[in-house]
Amino acid sequence: MEKSKKEKRKKSLIEWGVIIGVIAFLYFTGLHTQVIGTMQRGLLATGLIKPDIPSMTDTFPEASREFYFADESGSVISLGHFEGEVVFMNIWATWCPPCIAEMPSIHALYNTFSEYDNVNFLLISMDEDFDKAKEFMNRRGYEMPIYHFRRKAPGTYQSQMIPTTYVISSDGRLMLEKQGLAKYDTPEFEAFLRELAEI
Repeated sequence: MEKSKKEKRKKSLIEWGVIIGVIAFLYFTGLHTQVIGTMQRGLLATGLIKPDIPSMTDTFPEASREFYFADESGSVISLGHFEGEVVFMNIWATWCPPCIAEMPSIHALYNTFSEYDNVNFLLISMDEDFDKAKEFMNRRGYEMPIYHFRRKAPGTYQSQMIPTTYVISSDGRLMLEKQGLAKYDTPEFEAFLRELAEI
């Protein structure tokens, strides 16, 4: 009986040791972000986490244009550059598992709207090393333009969470703010963006 308890305890310690070892390996190699992101992407595939589509009859605040970012060549631009056009702006980072999880749905949405000249996708990386963001996009085969965060005016775009997604209408209204991950390539969201593009 005593031997059986010792064997069970030993087996349990070995199992926990393996689990902790795997977690440590994933963490120290940086693979934990990819693994967690993949698991969260599976959750998104269920369609349960998606943005709430606002009613066009609602009142929407004016969107600030005081948000600055650099393109891949290093040129700094602001949201004001896209005045008169619809903007889908996603704040993300390569070290953020939910950001990685929702990226395939954003890429699918981007491809759906690739022929719309008045719909802009701004994927703004919070990575300190912008090369990591570029490498991530190339490795995954994402063809969306990415930008590097520079600064924002105080009081604008207050979310402390990433990912956060904003949609701005062509007349400068903040139509949507979604904090946290979501599935964007849904028929409802596509219809919402298409309606904004055709106003």
